[in-house]
Amino acid sequence: MSTDRLSVTFAALADPTRRAILAHLAKGEASVTELAKPFEMSLPAISKHLKVLERAGLIARGREAQWRPCQIKAEPLKEAADWIEQYHQFWEDNLDRLDDYLHELQIQEKQDGQQK
Repeated sequence: MSTDRLSVTFAALADPTRRAILAHLAKGEASVTELAKPFEMSLPAISKHLKVLERAGLIARGREAQWRPCQIKAEPLKEAADWIEQYHQFWEDNLDRLDDYLHELQIQEKQDGQQK
């Protein structure tokens, strides 16, 4: 398996639990206990997900006495979004061509209908 940063980011994002954790952290930092609340899994299981996110650079875990707040780190997400954005123009162009084709079909149908 490739270990480039983008591959690690997408591998971390592949899991719905980790995406939900990131969505929660996008609203502000939270503890492991707070992050575990919406899920029916143990704290060690949530901690494993957090370790994957941390290794991918998607979160940072601090330390304040007994509290270990987690917070989202945006840079890897920006890199993933930038990579995906490359294909935005590809899809826009394809949809524009489809729109043009459908418009031509509509015109042709009107012309065929008028000839009958």
